[in-house]
Amino acid sequence: MAEGKGETQGDETPGKQSPLVSMVTIMASPILRGPGIQCIRSIFLNFFFLQYKAVLFPGRIPVTSVDHPLDAKIPFIPRWVNIYLDFVAFWIRILGFLLKHYGRRALKPVKDFLNSMNRLYQFSAEVYSKNMSTTRRPYYIARPRFFLIHLTDPHLMCIPSLHVMVMILSYTRFRDILRSFGDEEALAGRIDEINSGAALITEAILYVKQHSVNCVAAAMYAMSRFDPAMFPPEEAEVFVARLFTPRTALPGLAQEDGAIIRDHIITLYRRFMADSSDPGEPWEAPLIRFLEKNACRIDKKV
Repeated sequence: MAEGKGETQGDETPGKQSPLVSMVTIMASPILRGPGIQCIRSIFLNFFFLQYKAVLFPGRIPVTSVDHPLDAKIPFIPRWVNIYLDFVAFWIRILGFLLKHYGRRALKPVKDFLNSMNRLYQFSAEVYSKNMSTTRRPYYIARPRFFLIHLTDPHLMCIPSLHVMVMILSYTRFRDILRSFGDEEALAGRIDEINSGAALITEAILYVKQHSVNCVAAAMYAMSRFDPAMFPPEEAEVFVARLFTPRTALPGLAQEDGAIIRDHIITLYRRFMADSSDPGEPWEAPLIRFLEKNACRIDKKV
């Protein structure tokens, strides 16, 4: 593994990294293999296993519908499924870029990144294990990737949105790592690329109806509690400002509706933050209260 010097070379960008090659590089490293395996294990246990356990043993965990009227303003755009499903490859490519660009200097920050991703899935499960949530999503299987989604995802972990949490973790950690190497200015274009990608995938989860606007706000709140230094309220404001701007304007979503959606997300985020002022409460308490009182409870339990 060559030592990187921090300068950019040609078309070397995170988006051009191969997820497969990046994963092989991680698993081939004695330093990264253990954290990589633990991360995969955490994803399996806290996302897939927890949902399927609830489905196979019904009646133990309540389920709340968390749809919001604003969701109807966001059109269902099936072609965005490819962007949506890129959320895992997105952060793996980031790690591949860091390892390729910085060589051995990147081993510790990449290890820390993997450990953070491991903890993130455990952290979000503190809500799911108490109260699961769902939204109305079209039963659309005309594209094979939608069939895969319906086949593998019971759709019971909407609040907080892990997709959005992973995006926030990815872009904030990437920026922080470059900053630690003194390359925040030299590689500003790479940071912009990751920032834009994180916003695009966040929009995609709404365009393919995998989440509600409420789920985005809940994910932002969860990240502010997961790492207050990395995602303070000021950063949350910046994150929301990138969503549904003219940069990604689409037919069927008026600019004024985009502004209304952004306002709802940041307002609900602030509400969650204000509701978490009691230091003696678990971090997830405001989300559980929201699920119990402010969203629509549905009859079925899983």
